[in-house]
Order: sequence, then structure tokens, then C-alpha cells
Amino acid sequence: MEIIHVSAECYPVAKAGGLGDVVGALPKYQNELGHLAKVVMPMYKTPFLYAHEFDVVHKGSFGMGGSWLNYTIIKEKFNVLGFDLYLIDINGLLDRQKVYGYDDDVERFTSFQIAVVDWLSKWNHRPDVVHVHDHHAGLVPFMMQNCFAYKHMATIPTVLTIHNAQYQGWMGWNKSNYLPAWDSNSWGKLDWKNNINPLASAVKCSFRVTTVSPSYLEELKFNSNDLEALFEYEKGKCSGIINGIDDLVWNPELDKYIDTQYGIEDVDEGKLINKEVLCKEYNLDIHKPLIVFIGRLVDEKGADLLPKAIGDAIYHMQGQMNFLVLGSGDFWVERQLEDMKGGLMGYYNSKIGYNEKLSHQMYAGADFLLMPSRVEPCGLNQLYAMRYGTVPIVRSTGGLKDTVIDYGTPDGSGYGIRFNDATVGDITYSIHRAVQLYSQPKRLDEVRIKMMQIDNSWEISTGKYIELYKSLQ
Repeated sequence: MEIIHVSAECYPVAKAGGLGDVVGALPKYQNELGHLAKVVMPMYKTPFLYAHEFDVVHKGSFGMGGSWLNYTIIKEKFNVLGFDLYLIDINGLLDRQKVYGYDDDVERFTSFQIAVVDWLSKWNHRPDVVHVHDHHAGLVPFMMQNCFAYKHMATIPTVLTIHNAQYQGWMGWNKSNYLPAWDSNSWGKLDWKNNINPLASAVKCSFRVTTVSPSYLEELKFNSNDLEALFEYEKGKCSGIINGIDDLVWNPELDKYIDTQYGIEDVDEGKLINKEVLCKEYNLDIHKPLIVFIGRLVDEKGADLLPKAIGDAIYHMQGQMNFLVLGSGDFWVERQLEDMKGGLMGYYNSKIGYNEKLSHQMYAGADFLLMPSRVEPCGLNQLYAMRYGTVPIVRSTGGLKDTVIDYGTPDGSGYGIRFNDATVGDITYSIHRAVQLYSQPKRLDEVRIKMMQIDNSWEISTGKYIELYKSLQ
């Protein structure tokens, strides 16, 4: 099958979160199964763009809201990602350094989607599936089915994957003229509560909808930022497929980012050496359990709870553990985490920003990974952590609930630490449990080995996506 993935992100081209990791891996594994998967995304001014060679494969133009826009599609020449990569350049709109965060993001991503559909409409053949990811590509199914110039593509199966339903791409009806001429009788496929809602439109128009975990799909029926009724109504075409991880990128035996590579056979020795590197650089005690947080410093991730939870844990448990935080996000959370360094020197440190190499070193050197998320559609960090023998401490929500079993289960099948509520109390109690587990080296070894043997690779998830596509042929 020929599969076209449409996304705002794709690692390592441009990444702001888990969406980029998924779109950077899933097509590669689909190709390994003998299919032809391609990715089309905006052309941002990222280091990847300047480090690789591209060919111009198409030029076109279209009208959007009274403006006439020209677009160019370039293709990476040497298939370095394991799949065909196409970048769409629209001068002045897409050719910027950041993926998101501009005042005209509505115009940017609407123009991107129009260019995608316009390009596909010029093909002399039809792909088997157009797979769109999140709201940044959510208008593609609607345009393929309802814009007069593109209706010849209406029968091409479309699949939507929701990585995060909190962001929906809302725009007022005054911007309906941004879209190419469309059948006005279809306005209800765009509308949700008197706004154009690209994510809602994609749920309505796509042949199938997937979320990145089964539990997250159930949560959307009662917590999806005002789309709860829609997910209940459309539940018949929805399913949850857990994300995988790229074993070539996230593998302690192969990882070139970490100080010392290791496997199951030498996990204790390997983790200790990598932990020593971290503790030396960040002034922490190698003899204490090292608990890390890696991710966006936003409320969704429970990051606002970190300063008090970390402070309380160190105070009430008399400094029996170390903490290291890596991330960026809300300014006031960043400020609190930085301000804590002075009073908690030797017990806590932080690195504001994002550093791919450091994140790998932290997965390899940490004993525990803390994820107190309020919302976590799937979560990849806990899967990375388990691959590196780092015990995840997670709130029981979304994909965290689906992928982490508490080590205290009566049958002994567990391998992580779970808690119910995103509160300081639940977090500090779970940290106490982590310290207890660390004090039992034999039990900790059993948990580590059990985690590292779990197959969270993309092979399983890829097969489920292929089965879904085949059901639409």
C-alpha cells in the first residue's frame, strides 16, 4: 500500500513533542513491512533542512482568503530517514525556525493543508491511504471530500490519529473563505459550537479515527476540551493503538548519546557508570536514588506540582534522594525550578531547555523517571525509561495506565510505580515508595530486567495500523 502521512512534525526534521517521534518512526516501520509510506510536512528552517539535499518535485499555487499563494514541494534526495520525505515551502508562512507559537498559526497550517491536497489532486494515481495527524492536518479529509476542485479524491480512505485532543485549531467562521470553494451544504462537517474546528472536522470526515492508547480513547468521552459528545457519537469508528518506540534510536546497547552502552546482562554496572556522569556534572550524590523529570514544563504534564513535591520529598525524607529536571515551558515553573537550586544544592538540579543528548544520558543514568501528568494520551518517556531499566513513576491516566503496571501487584507481574491523582501528596508518597524499592537491590534488579524485556517496539503497533488500512480497501 501507498500511505501518505500528513503532519506538522517529524523527528529529526522538526519536533516539539511526541507527535514528531511517532511520525519519524511509524512510516519507517511500515516501509520495512513492504509498504510505501511517505511523510509530507511544512518546510521549517531547521538544521535538518540545511544539512541535507533536496530536489524540487512540484510547484503550485492557490487562493486563500483573498491572497494568492505559491508553494513549492521539495523531496529529500537520499531517503536518509527510511522513507520519502516531502517538505512544503510557502514563502513567508512556513519557512520559519519554530514549529508553533506564531500569531498567524491558523493561516500557516491552513495554507499547508491546502497545498497538500492541491498537490495530491495533481497526481496521476491515487494513494491507498491518507493518514493525518492532529488538528494541523485535520482539514485535509474535509477538503478531499467537499471542496469542488478535489472531490475526485473523496473515496480515498483517510485516517486521523489524535496525539493530543486538547489542541483543536479553532478558527472563526469569518475565516471560512480560507478554504478552496466548497459545498456550503457541508458546513456542519466543519462546525463545532459555532466555530470551525479542524480536529472535530477530521473526526467527522475521516474513515477511521485512532488515538495513541485505548485508555486515552475512553478518557476523551469525558475529557476532550468540549468534544466529549462528538467522541461518544463517533465511537464506532474509533480505536486506540499504543505508540511504539524506535529500537534503533532508544536502545542502551546501541545509543551513541550515552557515556557507556549496556544491556540486560550488565544493566547495574552500565547504569551506575552513566549515573556517575550525571551526578558529577550536576553535583548530586551517586549513592542515593536519582529521580528525573524529562519533558515540557506545563500544567498538562503536572510540572507545576514539581517544585513543591520535590521540596517536600527532600524535606520530609531527609534528603534520601536526588532530583534532576530537564525541560522548558511555562516561565513561572521554569523560574521556580531554577530558584530551588540554591537551597537544595547537592540534592537537586535542573537544566531549562531541551537537549537530546542529555535526555538520553538521563534515561540511562537515572534510577526513576517521574511523570505526574494530568493528561497523557500515550506517553513515550515511560517506554524509553523502561527500555533503559529506569523505573517509571507515573500517574494512572491515558497511555501511562496502559503501559505501566505497579510493581506492588499481588501476582508480582508489575514493573513500575503508579499513583491515582495529580497531587503533591500522591507524588511524594510515590517517591517514598521509590526510595523503598531502591533500598532493596535484589527487587530493583528484578524490576529492571522485567522492564527491559518488554517489547514496546513499533513492529506490533505498525501491524495494527496496517490491519486498519486494509479494512478500508
